[in-house]
Amino acid sequence: MKIILREDVETLGLAGETITVKDGYARNYLVPQKLAYPATRSFSRIFAEEKKLKDNRNARATVVAEQLAGKLGNLSLEATVKVGEEDKVFGAVTAADIAVLLAGKGYDIDKRDILLEEPIKALGIYNVPVKIATDIKAEVKVWVIKE
Repeated sequence: MKIILREDVETLGLAGETITVKDGYARNYLVPQKLAYPATRSFSRIFAEEKKLKDNRNARATVVAEQLAGKLGNLSLEATVKVGEEDKVFGAVTAADIAVLLAGKGYDIDKRDILLEEPIKALGIYNVPVKIATDIKAEVKVWVIKE
């Protein structure tokens, strides 16, 4: 049976490709899971319309993400930490701490989207990358200061 893939399927191909699979696989799995359409003219038109809508939605989301990246690029956060002798930091500033600081400024960023390689364990100024979308990142300036 010939089908049009609606989404990328790892073992079969990319979205939009027309491929041939066994009838049972298409009828019992791919079509009910909304991963494919039967390869007919009407479904190819439906797929083209879905693709156009998806592209428009992605373009709008990219514009919003770029605006957010611009705002975050100008943002400066202060993380206050307790220090001991010779300004040795007790604990560390983690991605979760930075997410809380961002939430305090009104930005709802998940801690998994803060790309901190390792926790910050010293006083200073750090540029911390934040993933906003798949290919859009921003850098937030974090000032680690003593209490």
